[in-house]
Amino acid sequence: MKLGLALFATDLTSDVRDVARAAEENGFESLFVAEHTHIPTSRATPYPMGGDLPDEYSRTLDPFLALTAAAAVTERLRLGTGVCLVVERDPIVTAKEVATLDVLSGGRVLLGVGAGWNVEELAHHGVEFADRWDVLHDRVKLMQSLWRQDVASFDGKHARLEPSWQWPKPVQANLPVLVGGGGRLAMRHAVDYDGGWMPMPSRVKLTERLAVLADVAAEAGKPTPPVTMYIVRPDRSVVDHYAELGIERCVFLLPTRGDAVAAVRDLAGRLQPD
Repeated sequence: MKLGLALFATDLTSDVRDVARAAEENGFESLFVAEHTHIPTSRATPYPMGGDLPDEYSRTLDPFLALTAAAAVTERLRLGTGVCLVVERDPIVTAKEVATLDVLSGGRVLLGVGAGWNVEELAHHGVEFADRWDVLHDRVKLMQSLWRQDVASFDGKHARLEPSWQWPKPVQANLPVLVGGGGRLAMRHAVDYDGGWMPMPSRVKLTERLAVLADVAAEAGKPTPPVTMYIVRPDRSVVDHYAELGIERCVFLLPTRGDAVAAVRDLAGRLQPD
């Protein structure tokens, strides 16, 4: 079982470089950072978790700059996005950024992607909420063509690329694309990208969700994707249960206020096997 950490890296959190050093020193496999380009002040879209939207959503650092800083002070730590909003990005530029980070870090990138939930934020990027999963599909597929083909092209409804060159290629031949989202649609995307599924825990039993994932993969004639459980309760018994179910990775959320470095050390102690 791989253990990772998630941080809403902002101008008010502990320095992401200090957190990355502490994560690696304390045996964590990965560090994931969040992304929101901005938060429209209308706040018309309710916060999915309920209540007021936390301040950190409007203060996130650019994920790839933050992860480049983390890469520079670590040697083994995997560098993840949790999640990159590809639907709000130019896919050609993003493909270049991801590949560059993978090269500079020696092949340590884990690209978590999502379709987004904030209607107004998406609209400011010219994306209709109803189209967001289709937009995600086309942009990820375009990026994968640039990573995998010397002469890349893609012709989709929401992204198009005439035959083109783009280097560097990622160090990882199949750079991991982890799809955030709990439902069957996210699972289908994970299978289609030959990537991983990255849900959060829910009230539905995980065994039932994993059975659906296996069915989705079988329908596509592909292997069942590896699973990263995101924002897991920091309890060793929970980790052991997930390990028994074949989960590849558990990711634990760090605090956005206070000393996140101390929280890394505390988590490492609490998650040690009995």
